[in-house]
This record gives sequence, structure tokens and C-alpha cells, in this order.
Amino acid sequence: MKCKKLTLILFLAVSLSLPGCGDRNTDGQEEIPADVVNNPNTASGKGDRSILPQITFEETEHDFGKILEGESVAISFHFTNTGKSDLIIAEVSTSCGCTVPSYPKTPIRPGEKGEVKVSFNSNGRRGFQSKNVLVVANTQPNTTMLRIKAQVVNPRGGNQ
Repeated sequence: MKCKKLTLILFLAVSLSLPGCGDRNTDGQEEIPADVVNNPNTASGKGDRSILPQITFEETEHDFGKILEGESVAISFHFTNTGKSDLIIAEVSTSCGCTVPSYPKTPIRPGEKGEVKVSFNSNGRRGFQSKNVLVVANTQPNTTMLRIKAQVVNPRGGNQ
């Protein structure tokens, strides 16, 4: 009998500490509905991928050529959502702290255009530089690799 009471008390304590079934998360912010990102992939590998968004970049690589050490340069990688549903870019990350991306935080409708801007600061860098920029979105595949390159030269002349 004592064990049943203890179990009941434990059950009530745990159930009262769980969050309610509302549409807000534990931070009090509204949850994003599950149907915002429609992923037709299944465990069987079957599904209608034709309804997914598709990110199509005009170019995925840019060569700045020769730049002076300490110079900051930037490029905008232009893209179009060539798919059939809203494109959501979840994250854009870089391979180095000297490279900073910016990207749209709102959904891109089918047929609309956008850009991923990448800035490179060559301060303290010399020689050939190649930096990767990884775009993660609700596409299939879900990642696209962008790349920038530059030959950073000493402002007083030479590569070293």
C-alpha cells in the first residue's frame, strides 16, 4: 500500500511539472507549426521530392584575385528558389572567423530571388586563401557549398 501511494505521488509530481499542451514552447514563444517544412522523405526512401524548394545559385565560387593584406572584400551569391514551396535557409556557416555571411531570415517563395552575402577580412592572412561557406536549407540535399578564393599579397610588395 505504501508503495502504491509513493508511486501515485511521484506520478502526480512528474505530470504537474511537464509543460502544457499549448502552442508555446518553454520560453513562452510560439512554436512553428510542423507543416511549415514539408519533408516528403520517408524511411523507405520514397516520397515526392518535386514539391520541395530548390536553391539555384548563379555561381557557387568566386575568386577575388589578388588583394592587399588587411583589405576587406565582399561578394553576394545570388540565388533563386526554383522549387515549388517556400525556401527556408536555416543556417549559413563559414570555415573561418575571417569570413562573415549574411542571408535572408524569411521564407523565399517559389520563383523569388535572394542573396547570401559573404565578407572576407584578409587582415593577418597572406598567400592563397580558400574559404568554404555552407548553406543549410529545407532542400534536398539540404546543404550547398559556396567557396571564395583570394591571393593575399603584402602591401609592401610580394606574397610574403
